[in-house]
Amino acid sequence: MPLAMNREVFITCAVTGSGSSQDRSPHVPRSPKQIADSAIDAAKAGAAIVHCHVRDPETGKPRRDVQLYREVTERIRAADVDVVLNLTAGMGGDMVFGSPENPLPLNEKATDMVGATNRVEHVRQCLPEICTLDCGTMNFAEADYVMTNTPGMLRAMGGMMTALGVKPEIEAFDTGHLWFAKQLVEEKVLDPDALVQLCMGVPWGAPDDLNTFMAMVNNVPSNWNWSAFSIGRNQMAYAAAAVLAGGNVRVGLEDNIWLDKGVLATNAQLVERAVSIVSNMGARVIGPDEVRKKLNLTKRAPL
Repeated sequence: MPLAMNREVFITCAVTGSGSSQDRSPHVPRSPKQIADSAIDAAKAGAAIVHCHVRDPETGKPRRDVQLYREVTERIRAADVDVVLNLTAGMGGDMVFGSPENPLPLNEKATDMVGATNRVEHVRQCLPEICTLDCGTMNFAEADYVMTNTPGMLRAMGGMMTALGVKPEIEAFDTGHLWFAKQLVEEKVLDPDALVQLCMGVPWGAPDDLNTFMAMVNNVPSNWNWSAFSIGRNQMAYAAAAVLAGGNVRVGLEDNIWLDKGVLATNAQLVERAVSIVSNMGARVIGPDEVRKKLNLTKRAPL
């Protein structure tokens, strides 16, 4: 297929995530203030969108506390730099089984399964421009953990997001997730001009080889906007690959904690490097106002 390089690129910074990276780098933010400050620094470095999870300020473990999301939102909205806010809605679908011989009962301490309304409540209150919709169920890297997003749950959550006027960012970890996302558009659960994030290299979803990547790209409808990322050492290579294939870029400490071998990164440093890659490829990095026009987004204050 001919190259269709993207010449006007937006960069998303995934600020902190919900993995155990907080124990491997002091730069991974934990408290709402740290998360907001890191997001603001990323915006100043060139990120048009910041994608935010929240964590327990003391332990760094992932949380779903609406008040933590509100504090992050309010701090970012009050900043002296503009940025598009993207909040995760991936929490609340974590199922951890018992041993292979005794899978039930579930591991109650590690399992976090709640209903659609609960999973979207912080989105309803904070009103970000974008929130994520993990468009499928998947075995994750951990032995007995399943990221659980049933078709019924996704229809319910996607409908709520659309009704709120918050644009779902479809997180696709494999080609089947794109297949179902297209079904949600066909059913009018999601708007036709969908937004998708291609999540590459996450065990055990789509591997980040280029053949698989192009299979994912070729399954994205032409009227959708998309970004892509890979985790770990291939993060910056995928910044280039995504632009070359016609998409946009995601970097950040959720996906990779290293700037260079042995050098721990900050979010701002990862964004600065991505800006350099995009610019050196001859593309232009666009800002939050242009992104809102491109994606038909509305900036609002939280309730």
